[in-house]
Amino acid sequence: MRDLVFVAFLCALFAAGLRRPFVFVLTYVYIDIVAPQRLTYILLNSVPISLIAAGMSVVAWIAVDDKRDTRIAPRQLLMLALLFYCLWTTKTADFPVDAQYKWEWVWKALAFAIFLPLTLRTKLRIESLLLFMVLSAASIIIVGGIKTLGSGGGYGELNLMVSNNAGLYEGSTISTVAIAIIPLILWFTRFGTVFAPDWRVRTFCYALAFSCLLIPVGTSTRTGLLCIVLLGVLSLRDVKRRLTYLAVAGAAGLLALPFLPSAFTQRMETIGTYQADASASTRLAVWAWTLDYVKQNPFGGGFNAFLQNRIRYEKVAVVGDAGNRTVERSLEVDKARAYHSAYFEMLGEQGWPGLMLWLAINLGGLFRMEVLRRRYAKAGENEAWVVPLAAALQNGHIIYLFGANFIAIAFQPFVFMLIGAQIGLDTYLARKRTEAAWQPLQRRKTETMAA
Repeated sequence: MRDLVFVAFLCALFAAGLRRPFVFVLTYVYIDIVAPQRLTYILLNSVPISLIAAGMSVVAWIAVDDKRDTRIAPRQLLMLALLFYCLWTTKTADFPVDAQYKWEWVWKALAFAIFLPLTLRTKLRIESLLLFMVLSAASIIIVGGIKTLGSGGGYGELNLMVSNNAGLYEGSTISTVAIAIIPLILWFTRFGTVFAPDWRVRTFCYALAFSCLLIPVGTSTRTGLLCIVLLGVLSLRDVKRRLTYLAVAGAAGLLALPFLPSAFTQRMETIGTYQADASASTRLAVWAWTLDYVKQNPFGGGFNAFLQNRIRYEKVAVVGDAGNRTVERSLEVDKARAYHSAYFEMLGEQGWPGLMLWLAINLGGLFRMEVLRRRYAKAGENEAWVVPLAAALQNGHIIYLFGANFIAIAFQPFVFMLIGAQIGLDTYLARKRTEAAWQPLQRRKTETMAA
């Protein structure tokens, strides 16, 4: 029965795309985020629905989309350069078979992010894209929020519809993304037009934001907790009464403490005792190995180069009660440990050139959103939505870059869609400014011809 529901929904989306071709883009977004082929048993597993949606998106854009004043942003060229660079490192990878497996989905994420801004020619399209991204992620987040309320979750125990750690179904990744989209969710409570922000929309958005906050609790991920703290700090820039905001946030945190499950609080306590935690200790050891590796291989080792690492690290733990505590040290040996950091993932796999390209793409997005925030700070009523949206995209991106310190999500498709939305907003506003600049000239030309 569940298979039939997914098939019917996808058929409805594809049918809508025949009438409104941009819906094909939204269909691809839904498929790439939710991955319905993982949630079904038979019907969608053997059909390349992602490839079909992507192909129809491109064909529809070529055939019917308006291409006047099409703009290519510098970050699209940087992503194209990164795409070809990754192709080269895949061909020369230390582990060609494993590298090819990762390349098969990385190139799709990069290629779609390059193509996506070309389709975002109107405010409605930009909003629709963000709405589909949020709601697609929400289909996972709401399930996780409900299960957290029911069972409390636990590290590695919260089942997000499938027992699969790929994509957004991995605990730390969905925790980071869940917190990163909260600014976008709140933007829809004020400026959404697809669904007018009445009491029903606001209620849903606030409930969804609450579910996003529950995800780090349910997954018991330290990354998610740190992202919540960062979101609170970033929000200080936009609130009018900062002291009131800090007081309310502090009170809310204190009130929430008694309701937090013990699995979550015990996991968070390891933040201050990382040397006693195998997960944290191995990360530091892998990062040290990566720095040594790129000294000999400055261009990286290709995708999954971490498979060759051999690490030794010391665990330090304080055991016993308050009156009889001792320090225990143990030497651990491990191999083929993942990077657990997008920055070291890029460095180890793509070397210094790849890391520089990736940083330029991401930091360029933060810079351009800051430019828009300042340029439209005193905009009129018709453009009042611009600064809050640029701020939401910027804050969400900062949260991702912070969470990426602890998760190997350098090529996470959701974030590259966010970058595509940033570029689309930037180029859309540039076209509007050009049109506004030409209007007086067109008016004078018309008046001269009439005279």
